[in-house]
Amino acid sequence: MTWTPTRDDYPAYLTANYNPQSVIPVRGQGSRLWDQADNEYIDFAGGIAVNALGHAHPALVDALKSQSETLWHLSNVYTNEPAIKLARRLTETTFADKVFFSNSGGEANEAAFKLARRYAYDRFGEHKDKIVSFNQSFHGRTWFTVSVGGQEKYTQGFGPVPGGIEHATYNDLDSAAALIDNNTCAVVVEPIQGEGGVTSAQADFLAGLRQLCDDHDALLVFDEVQSGMGRTGHLFAYMAYGVTPDILTSAKALGCGFPIGATLIADRVAEVFVVGTHGSTFGGNPLATTVALTALETINSNEVLNGVSKRHALFRAELEAINDKHDCFADIRGMGLLIGAELKGSFEQRGREVLAAAINNGLMLLIAGPNVLRFTPSLIISEADIREGMAQLDRALDQISA
Repeated sequence: MTWTPTRDDYPAYLTANYNPQSVIPVRGQGSRLWDQADNEYIDFAGGIAVNALGHAHPALVDALKSQSETLWHLSNVYTNEPAIKLARRLTETTFADKVFFSNSGGEANEAAFKLARRYAYDRFGEHKDKIVSFNQSFHGRTWFTVSVGGQEKYTQGFGPVPGGIEHATYNDLDSAAALIDNNTCAVVVEPIQGEGGVTSAQADFLAGLRQLCDDHDALLVFDEVQSGMGRTGHLFAYMAYGVTPDILTSAKALGCGFPIGATLIADRVAEVFVVGTHGSTFGGNPLATTVALTALETINSNEVLNGVSKRHALFRAELEAINDKHDCFADIRGMGLLIGAELKGSFEQRGREVLAAAINNGLMLLIAGPNVLRFTPSLIISEADIREGMAQLDRALDQISA
């Protein structure tokens, strides 16, 4: 096919549930992208915390090329070497004893929530089915996960939501304690709410949830789809807090752009997943697990993880300098390279305008709701790219001000 599509062709062939920016990137290298007209962009979005090693990282490219020449897919009637190798490394580097592989964060969370209910059913009886989550949380787009997520806009118009789900206020332990009881099977929480505005959990809040779960024989589930895989400067954010969950979900940067999800599980919980309990046709396929193992080994190094905190400091300094000039941010928050800047004043609620102006100035970034700019770049982005990208953001804000 010689036809070259443009952005104007998008609505003719794809559903309207997305509204992509006006440019179509066609290639990337490191923290830079180029569109169809060969315009160059600095990437502060990172595919929404996915491209943790930037674009076309040579180790990932080599891993994918090598595996593509041997074995792509078997189904789970058979196992494969890359899946076992990745599962072993994940258990060696985390609290987990077992791993279930899937294709996305939503699927990883779906598995976690099903597992939590099955565990409670097998151990305590069918009455113990309540899941407690938090307002403004986000756990995926399957019907179960979007219902556990605490944002009503994602469930409106789709009919009755599944029962047995209640929502507390994030970082309010008393609010959670009022809902957690002996009928609770799981408490589900993001250590950092990404889609909900880039809000970090308070340490005593997560520790308190751990204690409440222990007191009521409930499982603590950490959704680290966005905060994991080095994003905070630790391999997973729970390590920064010193609070260990029973189940943890990972995706996004686990494959650095190749679709994969993983549910990490403590042994006593994993044993209720017996043959036929749950499954995934593509989960744990050789291509995905080969790339993910390479990503894990590359990210889980002192060089990468220690570099995250240095880059965080530079991002924050640059954002504070922009704020000194424009008086545009009410708050700059987050951990590592998951950073949110809350807009205020004449910029309040104008996040989408900032995104469009940034694109026109050669910068790709994100929002978390209409009022928070979100930065999730490559973990190895250069200082030069950070400074240049911030200069482009400054110019974009100049244009909006004008």
